[in-house]
Amino acid sequence: MTWSLLARDPQSGELGVIVATRFFAMGALCPRAEGGLGALATQALINPLYAPRGLDALRAGMAPQAALDALLAADAGRESRQCHILAADGRMAQHTGADCVPWCGAVRAENVSVAGNMLAGPRVVEDTLAAFLAAPHLPLALRLIQAMEAGEAAGGDARGKQSAALVVTSNDPYPDLDLRVDDHADPLAELRRLHGVAQQRFVHFRRFLPGADHPGVFDRNVINAALKAAGVA
Repeated sequence: MTWSLLARDPQSGELGVIVATRFFAMGALCPRAEGGLGALATQALINPLYAPRGLDALRAGMAPQAALDALLAADAGRESRQCHILAADGRMAQHTGADCVPWCGAVRAENVSVAGNMLAGPRVVEDTLAAFLAAPHLPLALRLIQAMEAGEAAGGDARGKQSAALVVTSNDPYPDLDLRVDDHADPLAELRRLHGVAQQRFVHFRRFLPGADHPGVFDRNVINAALKAAGVA
């Protein structure tokens, strides 16, 4: 089950991960990203421990391939797993176990990795990748959504649709944007709608929160004035 896309914007430093599947609440288990560190997706017969352990390995200085090799070596179910990792410097690693359900596989380009299993066919990941590469003008979150919509149009998960999730992060250990659709007839469309809702107020408020290199803004007058200037107060 599931296909996902990991991406890095070399100009902004943003990292993003997006996933869609015919499975309930996959956003709780599959995608993970941390600013300045990396992004990861764990799927197929999922091992949720890959996400925290994989990012911990990157934090300890391991390269993505070494981190992934360590995860697989410690897991007796490795041949039923699919996982890919993208580091903040653009290095990546991909694994599709021999026992993953067809169609399964992965494609990559500079700063982007796409992997999936139990899909309608290889065009799902190929079209996802092509759509991402064709839209460098878009903000990363919208670029991720548009790419997954292309994969959905190519057939997506062979079983249908149910959940989707999107995480975008830049400088902080917590995300700039973290959206989840746990159970919906058209989860990518709902994810796009939620992205639009986030633009109304959340993204403006987010920039005042404490970060890794600053204490944040906690003067409500300053925050309210900025929101008003942005037309969202």
